[in-house]
Amino acid sequence: MYKTYDTEVAKRFTIYNSLFLDLPFDDIYRTGTLLPILGTACQKGFQSGLTPKGIIQGFFKEMMSGNTTEEQNNLLFKMIQYVERQVVLFDSIEDAAYEKINDLNGKGSIKALINRADNDHKREALIEKLKNFSVRLTLTAHPTQFYPGSVLGIITDLENAIRSDDIGQINQLLKQLGKTGFINREKPSPYEEAVSLIWYLENVFYQTIPDIMFRLLSTLEIPLHSWENPGLLKIGFWPGGDRDGNPFVTHETTVKVAERLQKWILRCYYRDLRKLKRRLTFKHVEDKVLKIERSIFSTLFEDKAIYTSKDQLLDDLFEVRGSLIEHHKGMFLDLLDQFILKVKIFGFHFAHMDARQDSRKHDSLWDEAFEIEGIKWKETEDAQIEQIMNLSQLPDLGKFKDDFHKEMLQTFGVIREVQNSNGEEALHRYIISNCQSRKHLLEVYKLAKLTVGKEEEKLPLDIVPLFETIDDLAEAPEIMASLYHMPEYRNHLASRGNKQTIMLGFSDGTKDGGYLQANWSILRAKEELTRVSRENDIQVVFFDGRGGPPARGGGNMHNFYASLGEKVENSEIQVTIQGQTISANYGKIASCTYNFEQLLSAGLENHLYSDSENNLNEKQRALIEELAGEAYESYKEFKSHPKFVPYLEHVTPLKYFGMTNIGSRPLKRGKGGGLKFEDLRAIPFVGSWAQMKQNIPGFYGVGTAIEKLKQEGRIGEVQELYKNSLFFRTLLGNSMQSLNKCFYPATSYLKDDKSYGQFWEIMFKEYNKSIEKLKEVAEMDELMGDNQVSKRSIAIREKIVLPLITIQQYAIQTMLETGENSELLQKLILRSMFGIINAARNAA
Repeated sequence: MYKTYDTEVAKRFTIYNSLFLDLPFDDIYRTGTLLPILGTACQKGFQSGLTPKGIIQGFFKEMMSGNTTEEQNNLLFKMIQYVERQVVLFDSIEDAAYEKINDLNGKGSIKALINRADNDHKREALIEKLKNFSVRLTLTAHPTQFYPGSVLGIITDLENAIRSDDIGQINQLLKQLGKTGFINREKPSPYEEAVSLIWYLENVFYQTIPDIMFRLLSTLEIPLHSWENPGLLKIGFWPGGDRDGNPFVTHETTVKVAERLQKWILRCYYRDLRKLKRRLTFKHVEDKVLKIERSIFSTLFEDKAIYTSKDQLLDDLFEVRGSLIEHHKGMFLDLLDQFILKVKIFGFHFAHMDARQDSRKHDSLWDEAFEIEGIKWKETEDAQIEQIMNLSQLPDLGKFKDDFHKEMLQTFGVIREVQNSNGEEALHRYIISNCQSRKHLLEVYKLAKLTVGKEEEKLPLDIVPLFETIDDLAEAPEIMASLYHMPEYRNHLASRGNKQTIMLGFSDGTKDGGYLQANWSILRAKEELTRVSRENDIQVVFFDGRGGPPARGGGNMHNFYASLGEKVENSEIQVTIQGQTISANYGKIASCTYNFEQLLSAGLENHLYSDSENNLNEKQRALIEELAGEAYESYKEFKSHPKFVPYLEHVTPLKYFGMTNIGSRPLKRGKGGGLKFEDLRAIPFVGSWAQMKQNIPGFYGVGTAIEKLKQEGRIGEVQELYKNSLFFRTLLGNSMQSLNKCFYPATSYLKDDKSYGQFWEIMFKEYNKSIEKLKEVAEMDELMGDNQVSKRSIAIREKIVLPLITIQQYAIQTMLETGENSELLQKLILRSMFGIINAARNAA
């Protein structure tokens, strides 16, 4: 694949990039000529030990000595614009070659899985598992995608032009790209964020999910119309429901997004029906199809809700099916069955919305509710839970003084409204962020009982705790076990099929405990939660809160899910995806198909082929525990350094994440002017380290942990663990990716800074140590030596954005050295962020 990548991507980029750099964009034609010179100056400058400031000033002196300061600075902004567009060009070339550089029928594909199952006489076991298995990808509105819609459209057209080698069209699109703005002038509203993600539902997932299902069921010789697990592949949706992620989301937003989702799935059905009608032109059939088409048309365009549920639509479609069989020997029955399966998959909801809020907000709401009722909290948690559970009704909404508390209660109020409109599957979960106790979970359960349901009714809502910090992950099994033993909550679970979904947060876990400790703590929590759930006859489903980069649980997810072993419940795979991870991995039909199939196969193979590589023995577990503990101590020491938070606040571009106009949510959770570590959101936290090309959350502590064991003469044990454990190998492989995206020469000027010099040296030492030790453990001459295609992609992307990294650090260095905090320098930092993030594709 490496040679194919070089031919299809690397060489094509060189050719098209030369075409791009030669384009005359009004008065900036010199930019294309000077950019390669700046790129070379950056490479040679860092190799020679120059600082970013020295590189930029040297470039000005050599190439622009006769120009004014204003003209020199204007050129830097033009350079930024050019590099942003080079990144788009490279993305398009890589996407156009997707099928050639990824084996769509190879390991991890549906075809390969079925062939393997057939060879091993496991087809029946595979079919049985498929009946209750599920993969649920949840799209989140976490803002790490910097391209506005107009640019996304150009990218799609450019990819198609590259596929067909249409030089004329490529040239025109590159010109258009040069003149199209990349920056949102205003922050999008929560509703606008939802609309932008619904584009992927309509244009990618609506085609991809049914196609995978059709091929899977057809190959296994299972009739489409009788398949009873249409939720095998499904999409979750956080925009419009996630209030912890975005406090600007209101109950009106939730209703508007639900309405949009329903309208857009009906639009998809309407288009498909019109195509189907062209084939079903027979007596006894055509009139029935026409009636369905008119009913959807009336629902969509005339505000007459003829169909109010998917079951009504399915009843009519099955009537058509019966007539087709009775009168026309099932002609074109396959086309009708495919459409029926689509309706079963997407219903009237299209995607499954979730509501989410922070536990501290629920605490505050209960405080006011009890204050209104004149109830004083008792001292112990058990007594407080009894108070909550004994409350028979909430105070009237008008008695609440806090507007946010009113809004929270109204949020509960619209859950039933959305369910009545789009079906229960449209919004059937409430997630509690920062869940730390039984009380946090029962606060939400009782609020839901008093608002969504009536006391005598079954509650049509799953209550989902999200455990995030290292301490919370350790406490989670005991919390859930005590809930399982509580009669009222146990009755609630019985009404929900004895299924409990539990969310685990990689992002905040890594921020809290460092890379190795977070991943190990999550695996142990899953094993213990599986144990206590099985002991109580509860089926536990794990929902992983992952971001794009390894620091937030990203990297190679397929290997991660294939490596979990028998001690972790494997009934479903549920995971969040966001930002560039959506556009890069699921933004096109080919990539979406490939990655969805990889996840599905990983979960199924973990069930069908449980072997020693996937199941850790006691010796291996003890070794990972030891490594994670050492890494945790190292990370904790670094995190407690007095310069840790000041460095993030005053050196990195952290504060600029709130100015990017890519998302509507604030930078941190807490109010007030001071920056508190615990209030930092994971995206700006991880993103800031990525901007600095230091990637601390993706590796810090790994080198120190391995070094400790080597000093004890036990490096051989770690090497054996790497060879024999897919879980450990995947962890270290993802950490290698983080290290490969580092570039410490860009910030080496900080070693001479009076305030932050020692702090930078600590980072740099751990960076070098981690590279050295990971190569030794993997027995490789270079990081990612076993994944040359990804390594090459990263190298080209990093080379493209090197001028941006240099410009950004030039501005940061100037501000630190002079104390100058000019608008110009701030703008250089802010504008260079976009290209750096987009080039990495999973940087925040």
